[in-house]
Amino acid sequence: MGWTIIAVAFVIWLTLVVLFTPRIDYRVTAPTRPDSEDFLHVIQMTCQAPVFGGNRVDVLTNGAQFYPAMRDAILQATASVNLEAYIFQPGETADMLIDAMVARAREGVTVRLVLDAIGSFGMRGRPIRRLREAGAEVRFYQPLRWYRLHRLNNRTHRELLIVDGRVAFCGGAGVADWWYKPGRRRLRRHVPAWRDTSARIDGPIVAAFQGVFAENWLECGGEILTSPRDWPPLEPVGAAEAMLVKSSPADRATTSRVVFQMLIDGAVAEIDISTPYFLPDRSLRRSLVRAARRGVRVRVIVPGLHTDQQLVRLASRRMYGELLEGGIRLFEYRPAMTHVKALMVDGTWAVMGTTNVDNRSFEHNDEVNVAFRETRVTARLKRDFESDLAASDEVTVERWHRRSPLEKMVGPICWILERQQ
Repeated sequence: MGWTIIAVAFVIWLTLVVLFTPRIDYRVTAPTRPDSEDFLHVIQMTCQAPVFGGNRVDVLTNGAQFYPAMRDAILQATASVNLEAYIFQPGETADMLIDAMVARAREGVTVRLVLDAIGSFGMRGRPIRRLREAGAEVRFYQPLRWYRLHRLNNRTHRELLIVDGRVAFCGGAGVADWWYKPGRRRLRRHVPAWRDTSARIDGPIVAAFQGVFAENWLECGGEILTSPRDWPPLEPVGAAEAMLVKSSPADRATTSRVVFQMLIDGAVAEIDISTPYFLPDRSLRRSLVRAARRGVRVRVIVPGLHTDQQLVRLASRRMYGELLEGGIRLFEYRPAMTHVKALMVDGTWAVMGTTNVDNRSFEHNDEVNVAFRETRVTARLKRDFESDLAASDEVTVERWHRRSPLEKMVGPICWILERQQ
């Protein structure tokens, strides 16, 4: 009996160690306007990440735009194709990109893939064989091994494609058919393609994206990428200023969380957020409420009934009362599952990439985002935001109080997701 109690206690302890981390209550000492030179200096020094000028950015709306653009870029590769993904699932979309990578690998282009061992678990058998037989190298991030159990909760959530070290694609979408085309009927209902956004980026910042890929390529296989083919000189090709924001649980206070905190606390006019999983921690909720109370317009778009994580939605909705009463406006996207991940502040800064507004992204996963300091890019993302807003239902305090008895009962049980998701 005694050994049983010890064994159970050990399992509980191990679960807590693996799944949870102590909470950090973030705050800034002196909020600074995001459009100021002081803010630009401080965010670069704090995040130890330079702002690169001279970039060209093309915002791509939904899979029908960004997957063909990724394929075309791969087919034009002459030196290397580096892809990292949390989700890479067999299907029409995967075949489109695999066909392109196989074709280039057979012509001598170096093709490398880093796939998360859990998120891309379905990528076994023929798809991987095709890539490897063509000469591509495929490595899995954090495969399930007994000696890696302490890192089970650390996944690479990065979704990156870098071609020839000159062109980068960054956004929230992995590689799967649900981003590209409508799905099967469920309960006699059609499942529309997911709403998402990616960006094609050319210019000096692409070297920083290559560096992020090189980091996990090294971790997966011990190889340091030093060939000049992977690091070509990059000249200015546009006007956009951009900063790469990468995060890893190795850094207890992650840079993505710092960037969100600084932008939200410094905002003076407007904050617009799109996120598929909205579970802001206590300090971020307080910052959003403080912003609203000092006159900043705060709007957040989240999934409605079309969501792939119903429990996360319930956990999120549990927080709505506090946020709505604090002056934040919340909107639930109606047509489909929205997976857009974007933060826009004061028409000056826009952050997009893989980070969700939840603890899993801020503390557990490897993530990558790009912060643009350029009004044209922010305005382009803002147009998509306004379009999504028109297709969303606003949640009011009265409507939130009228939620179903079942939701009110289940909501508190979902509290664990506030630290995990």
